[in-house]
Amino acid sequence: MALKKGMDEDPDISLMFQCPFKEGLTQDKVQVDISSKYNRRVLPSYEQKIEEIWGERCLENQWLFNGAKFRIHSMSQENGILTFCLGLTDYKDYIGTNWSKDSSFLQQQGLEDFGDSQAYLAEPLGVGAMLQTEDGYFVFLRRSQQVAEAAGQVDIPGGHPEPKAVVKNIPEEAIRVEHLSRELVVQELFSSILGEIRDEVNIPEACLSRPVLLGVAQNNRSAGRPSAEFYVRCKLTVEEVRQNYLIGGPEAHESTSIVFVKAEDVILTEEWLWKQLCPSAKGRSEEH
Repeated sequence: MALKKGMDEDPDISLMFQCPFKEGLTQDKVQVDISSKYNRRVLPSYEQKIEEIWGERCLENQWLFNGAKFRIHSMSQENGILTFCLGLTDYKDYIGTNWSKDSSFLQQQGLEDFGDSQAYLAEPLGVGAMLQTEDGYFVFLRRSQQVAEAAGQVDIPGGHPEPKAVVKNIPEEAIRVEHLSRELVVQELFSSILGEIRDEVNIPEACLSRPVLLGVAQNNRSAGRPSAEFYVRCKLTVEEVRQNYLIGGPEAHESTSIVFVKAEDVILTEEWLWKQLCPSAKGRSEEH
């Protein structure tokens, strides 16, 4: 994608991992190591602050709710296989750490205590997609004012892989790493982005290609929170996607409008688009 100008200097984003192959990584080239040793470190003196921040945010936003998430600790690649080292966290801890005004303090404390600036941060793994239509346009969404992050900014379809999708018949708050199958976690990582596209843009999954992983981008506005970024092709044209979007899907409230940019024309609209993109979308654009 042509959204390249100014990226190297943009303080909002950095790349945790970029696929060395231009075609990206398919699901069979990805695995996970999931363990409680990859969970967030607890700083006893700060835990009450997380509860206070969460309570305040819930009062401000009725759409906000807690839920289990995968926590990314690190990644490694060997013999063409990429391994995600994952623990568990939740959205409340994310709001109270990565999005806290005290995030810099937590990062400094993490460096001092463990040599890891992210040790005390929730670091929930997000997912996002560079979604391209049959006639060559990329799909962007303008986020509504109701969402907790990047309200009013331009983004790309995305969300989170969900531990509750991997584990059945266990209350979400009771999920532990020992309940999780590594194979099913990888499956959820790749299938969750298709579900997000389905729910946010109202495109049937049957119209979408299998995702390929482009890389992992870090949102520096939220203390380096990582998101796995994919490329997905759609069998529908711009007009067909537009009509589906206007009908609305289960998560239609998360955006207010849809924007299409033709791949070869992105360079012409680069300046206005780049200024309006939220950091997670910038990271996805840089990897493509």
